[in-house]
Amino acid sequence: MSAGRIPAAYAASGRRALRVTLVAAAGFYLFRYGLDSPVAATYALFGTVALGGLSKIPGTGRQRAATVLRLLPVCWLLVVIGTGLSVRTWSAVAGMFVVGFALAFSAVGGPCPAGAAPGLQLLYILPSFPPYDPGSLDERLIGTTTGLALFAAAEALILPGPAPPSYQEWAARAAHTAAHCATLLAAPPYALTDADIRAAHEAGRSLRSLFVPEAERPAGPGRRDRALTHTGLAVRTLLNRLTQLPATPGGPPESAVIAVLHAAARLATATASHLRAGPSPVAPYEELVAARAHLSALSAAPAPTDGTAPAPDLPPAVLRRHAAVLEAADAALTMGTAADIAVRGRKASVEVSPGRFWYATAGAPSLWWHRLRGHAERRSVFFQNAVRIAMALTAARLVAGLDTLPHGFWAMLATLTLTRTTMDETWSTIRRALAGTLAGALVTAGTLALVGAHTAVYAAVLPVWMLVAFTVGPVKGVGWAQGLFTVLVALVFAQLAPPTWRLAEVRMLDVLVGSAIGAVFGLLAWPRGAHDELRRATAGLLRRAAEIVVATSASVAEGGATATPSGVTGHQSLQHAVILAESAYAQFQSEPTPFGGRGRGVALPEVDWQATLMAGHHTLWGSERLLGPPHAPPGPAAAESVSGLGDRVAGRMLLVSAALDPGADTPTASVPPIDPALAGFTTEPPGAPRLYYATVSWLGSLMNDLARIAHGSRE
Repeated sequence: MSAGRIPAAYAASGRRALRVTLVAAAGFYLFRYGLDSPVAATYALFGTVALGGLSKIPGTGRQRAATVLRLLPVCWLLVVIGTGLSVRTWSAVAGMFVVGFALAFSAVGGPCPAGAAPGLQLLYILPSFPPYDPGSLDERLIGTTTGLALFAAAEALILPGPAPPSYQEWAARAAHTAAHCATLLAAPPYALTDADIRAAHEAGRSLRSLFVPEAERPAGPGRRDRALTHTGLAVRTLLNRLTQLPATPGGPPESAVIAVLHAAARLATATASHLRAGPSPVAPYEELVAARAHLSALSAAPAPTDGTAPAPDLPPAVLRRHAAVLEAADAALTMGTAADIAVRGRKASVEVSPGRFWYATAGAPSLWWHRLRGHAERRSVFFQNAVRIAMALTAARLVAGLDTLPHGFWAMLATLTLTRTTMDETWSTIRRALAGTLAGALVTAGTLALVGAHTAVYAAVLPVWMLVAFTVGPVKGVGWAQGLFTVLVALVFAQLAPPTWRLAEVRMLDVLVGSAIGAVFGLLAWPRGAHDELRRATAGLLRRAAEIVVATSASVAEGGATATPSGVTGHQSLQHAVILAESAYAQFQSEPTPFGGRGRGVALPEVDWQATLMAGHHTLWGSERLLGPPHAPPGPAAAESVSGLGDRVAGRMLLVSAALDPGADTPTASVPPIDPALAGFTTEPPGAPRLYYATVSWLGSLMNDLARIAHGSRE
């Protein structure tokens, strides 16, 4: 970490530590010394540590406070279940597997559930160990409630921090940039400058999840999050299409093209305003629909039916530009619809396509079920992570119960905090954690031996040590965190029971047991994390995309005759593949690069994974746009050309897919470079209608995506 970033990291960690320390210490002292309730004191402290220290709930102070309050009923339920099942080892173990899996799998709900899951796990683990006293349930709930209520207040009121721009605001800014680009293209000199193109690229880049704060990412299963994600993709596509519009030779573009660009600019401006609480963009949306329909009719009208060349006033270069402008108009219409759904929900005023915007009228339970069902399979990294942590925690609870491990709670806490998504990362984390725990145990043993039973000393040192531990640990890493936390728990338990230096020995033993269990299940359960799954998911995505490219090209060539209901199934299959690839990509970005080189199980570092995902989205959108109502066949030459181009693009998709697949026969193969010029898009057959150029434009954008895949870098 650079010197300039260290103060900022400590400042952020220190603010969080201050809130946790104030609340945890206040709750602990209130119940331990004020009300003489050690049970409530323990739960007040560890409830705060669970959601304030162990959890990584994203967002501003007020956002985190709202999340904590919403989770309060869940916390009550976990304490009740943990207390009730703890009286027998078998019930506690079974409950640990079910609860552990459910809480870990809740990460499919977005960054907030994912960030809160570790703390919620701790709130179930805590009552699962001695003393097995269901009669103290009321004290446990009182302590938990007090700690979390005070913590929510502290998050909202004590150094809450500035609120970053929301995703909605970033989308509005990008829409404004798109409006600016469309306006420039509709007026002399009908071109964008290099500065305009750079601004468009930056605006699109700002909408990528990698550059959006976690709390602002629209990653949840709800209607609003899905619509915001759709809005961001549509704005990025619109910006990309506008910056790549082909120039019109011999003068300004036709008035119909200018009308579409002006209407797209007005819709983008209205969409940006709507995202900022402005009125619904109904009027500009309808204006663009009319302008697009006029250009589409104008572009299709000159297409002859006798196989002769196109009319002189619509040469191939003009038809290519028409197709590109119509694609940009489709992206703008999608943007306007998605933004209206994001703001108004079911009351959206613009036209909503039931296919592309299937979620617009679905209820929240249906959307959650759709998300859960989509990831309830072994290829989902959410499912893999949930199984891994549930099995590890269950094994730790079983060992602690059968061997009556002293303070087995610490062993499960070690398993929870040290198990990682890859074996390499787990082993590296465990080494540092054990070193830190050993150092902390030595300090603990010395402190307990010197201080003995002088409880006042532990009470005085606890808040200071807690502030240091929660400030330094997150910045210095897991070794420091484990060492400081080892001393911290000793200071707490020394105030709850007569202390002895052997407490340090028990802590070291528990961490060793918990680490060993985490290492075993890190080795047995998907030890490569998302690295294998990302390659496998993107390879499957491109295979399904290739099938849709071939089917769509054949449908265009045969006049829509092959646009059967089976195409809908293919679209759903590709959409599911995109979802799995996106979740694997999200986890991949959070994992360290594995050992160097290439081979089975290693993600290729030169791949632009974002381009792979965009190829999947572009395949879906273009296919849905082209598979409209039946139309007249484009003529033998055009039909043969568009089928050949589709087969060529699909073939290159399969080449890239084969290189990405970790289970391929040639796992060391690199991603082949793709040259878009190889597709032969520059030669038009005589008599090609507008739909031919629309299809070619779509296939060209897919070739550009494929060309980017082999020239990226790990992001």
